[in-house]
Amino acid sequence: MEMAMLKLEKGGRLMLNGWKQKWRSMFVKFSAAFILVGLIPLLALSFFSVRTFTGHVERYTSNNLQQMILYMSYNLNSVFKEYDEISKLMYTGRYDAIFESSKNNQTRNVNELEQINSVPINGFLKTILYSDSFIRSTYFVRAMDGKLYYQAKENLAFKPEELPVGKWLEPLRKEPNRVVSFPMHPENYYYGSDKSVITIGRNLIDVSGTLTSKPKVIGTLFFDVDVAVFDQFFKELRLGENDEFYVLDEADNIYFSNLNMVGAKQDVLTDSDEETLVLNDPVSFLNGRVVALFKKKNLYEQLDTTRFAVYWAIAISAIVLIVMGGWFSRKLAEPISRLIKQMIKVESGNLDAKVEIKGNDEMGRLGHGFNRMVEHLQIFINEAYVAEIKQKQAELNALKSQIRPHYLYNTLEVIRMNAVHNDADEVGDMILSLSNQLKYVIDYGEDWVPLQSEIDHLRDYFYIIQVRYENRFELRVDISEEVQLNWSILKLSLQPIVENAIQHGVRQKGKGTVGITVEVAEEKLAVTIYDDGVGMEKEELQRLEEMLADPVAPSKHVGIKNVHERIKSVCGKEYGLTVNSRKHVGTSVHMILPIKEGM
Repeated sequence: MEMAMLKLEKGGRLMLNGWKQKWRSMFVKFSAAFILVGLIPLLALSFFSVRTFTGHVERYTSNNLQQMILYMSYNLNSVFKEYDEISKLMYTGRYDAIFESSKNNQTRNVNELEQINSVPINGFLKTILYSDSFIRSTYFVRAMDGKLYYQAKENLAFKPEELPVGKWLEPLRKEPNRVVSFPMHPENYYYGSDKSVITIGRNLIDVSGTLTSKPKVIGTLFFDVDVAVFDQFFKELRLGENDEFYVLDEADNIYFSNLNMVGAKQDVLTDSDEETLVLNDPVSFLNGRVVALFKKKNLYEQLDTTRFAVYWAIAISAIVLIVMGGWFSRKLAEPISRLIKQMIKVESGNLDAKVEIKGNDEMGRLGHGFNRMVEHLQIFINEAYVAEIKQKQAELNALKSQIRPHYLYNTLEVIRMNAVHNDADEVGDMILSLSNQLKYVIDYGEDWVPLQSEIDHLRDYFYIIQVRYENRFELRVDISEEVQLNWSILKLSLQPIVENAIQHGVRQKGKGTVGITVEVAEEKLAVTIYDDGVGMEKEELQRLEEMLADPVAPSKHVGIKNVHERIKSVCGKEYGLTVNSRKHVGTSVHMILPIKEGM
């Protein structure tokens, strides 16, 4: 868990450092400045234009709907006034044969003759019934005995007990001289009727005699009006599925609604909010008002589509601006990037790096100056460090001379002992192996050899070791698939370490295995020489590590010491040997070299 947290923390730091490095780039800064200079005016102008256009359309739509509501309230007043005039036919006598009816005794006509304006009551109700196409049924309730007269256009069974006469008469008793209208209600007093109607009512007052403070009511006229009379207004208003329309009376009770909500007072929204546009206008006949609630989402749906298209255009323009800004700034920054790449090559030691000059502008002069600087630097290095290079070469040759005599002495000793004890044909093979080794060792012309050559030399050496010690030791070589055998390795870097593993490791144990693994680790060549011998105590391992760290310290491990110093001298301080060992388990030597492809 701790390791995972450390890796996560390290990854976060690397990512942060990467972003910081990118932000320091002139290319990134120039791109950001170019894009911001273009985007800010574009977005500001687009936002202002969309806001102005949206506000204009919303105001136009609101004003247009307000005019329609005003027109609707006017039409509603006209409709109610028309039905008010129809209810006054009991007094006007505007039809033939009843012109003189006002001179008759109205009380006698109704109570005794069952007439209104010298016309039978049922005949008069038919006159009212067919005076307007939306009137569905008419009723007359005689005040003397409560007798009910009715006429209907549709031939449906009538249920007089369901007719709410008492409820209708109540407001007419309070104000006898007024026409009364009742809110939308179902026509449930006819069997099979699914219609909704509003009811208009007016008292018939005897005006033939002397007028008194309390009017003499002879009877009451009612007629039902189909609510379809309002459909023509809704078509003009074009209400949406979620829009609401209310006709409210003076007490804010719902008189009519497209949602079939009628009756008691309801909480109707009176002011507009973010989701709903509320418009209203007074209806003088009802002493109430018309209220329309429009859902802005549906009302401005087309506006939202237009706004969405504008936003898409803005987004596309912004993307084009970003792409063009990146392309333009990259074109400007490309010469600088090429110069930086060449500088990195020079920093890594490649003094053959040159900047390609494509013009005579400022960047061309800068590249020309860089090339001249590299040339002078190369001349200076050749003159100033040639002596030091020769000195290093002499030191390396001295190290080789220390290794080779020691190695030849051991090899000849092995052949001598084998010749004394085993006078057999394998002596010839051993001499052949020795010949190959001498040829490989004595060639002073090269420091780096192919990995295959170093492995072959090691096998020749180990063959002699196996013969001497009666095959008690085994050599294992494991080369990773990603390692190529033509890669270069420092000459005579493996054999001294293998010799040390035999002498101080597996030989002390009596038998054992010496193994070699070659692989790539962190873009470097990693070679591990290990054995399953007696190993070392911690104190001895610590002394060996201190000896390797100190270049002037003497050591009994001459082979390991010399190889370590050669690697550090030729390759650099970050390369060399590290040793790990456990008592009674074995020892491993880890060698790190640079990857050199070919010779």
